Amino acid sequence: MTSLHIPVIDMTGFIHGDAAARRQVARRFGEAFERTGFCTIVNHGVDDALVTSVYDSAKAFFQFARDQKMAWASPDLKQRRGYLPMGVESVAATLHGETPPDLCEALVFVALQSERNGTGSRNFWPTQPASLTTDINRYFDAMLALTRRLMRMSALALDLDEDHFDSGFEEPALTLRFVNYPDQEQAPQAGQLRYGAHHDYGGLTILRQDTAPGGLQICDQDGQWHDAPTTGKSFVINVGDLMARWTNDRWKSTLHRVINPSRALTGSTQRLSMVAFTGPRDDTTVDCLPSCWSDSQPKKYTPVSAGDYVRQKLLASMNLTPAGK
Repeated sequence: MTSLHIPVIDMTGFIHGDAAARRQVARRFGEAFERTGFCTIVNHGVDDALVTSVYDSAKAFFQFARDQKMAWASPDLKQRRGYLPMGVESVAATLHGETPPDLCEALVFVALQSERNGTGSRNFWPTQPASLTTDINRYFDAMLALTRRLMRMSALALDLDEDHFDSGFEEPALTLRFVNYPDQEQAPQAGQLRYGAHHDYGGLTILRQDTAPGGLQICDQDGQWHDAPTTGKSFVINVGDLMARWTNDRWKSTLHRVINPSRALTGSTQRLSMVAFTGPRDDTTVDCLPSCWSDSQPKKYTPVSAGDYVRQKLLASMNLTPAGK
């Protein structure tokens, strides 16, 4: 597969520049989402030493035996917290009905701000490796700060006041998902992928991927698939369905997938991705932004509750008869 050009956005000017520099970076950010729905950000302000530490802790967790990991699974897998074993999810089902389960397992943390102040659902915190809890909490804080920065940049890109999204993202819907794609000892089923073709459901997605084979691919407007290249010390950002609705499809929620590694490869093909799914506070009503519609471009979508919309998508993606259960 060929590579699709995904713009690389250097955030230095937005973080440290004057008003003109901030608007210039924001303009490039918005243009990327209008064209492909994806971009890569560098010089984003997230400490790479933290990223490495979190990656190492998550990778150590996935090396435990399945029975050990299942101790940190929710009794009701629909809660999508804690450990999600192989076979639980089929994300392509949100588009195509019943599909083979995705070839991945995950560790998921939700609403950490609410949990800290005693108003949110309890997460499942593995006790091993010992570094994991501290690393996840530090990473959540980093992703929260980055989310707010990206939404301020989004506001400028969408011709709004820079603080337009501030209230909805004071305590956003922010889910951390650590996804392990194990070595594939057996050939996949027909049509089965590491992560099936899908659109993300919420606001902006923040992805840190590694360089292992069998990675992210993006579908272009002609239905052709392209590899998404990996850039060091960067995050891939893409638009989810909720953000596309908010912008009246000015920003594109683009079909993507994670492919299987070649069966001809030798050695480990294990892959670990760290994902932050972002969105506004659950009770936010998402209606078309004032800068994204006019008499000549009327609103395409009715208003929706952000939380309800994403929850419906998540339930559609669940296969509740996971392998081994």
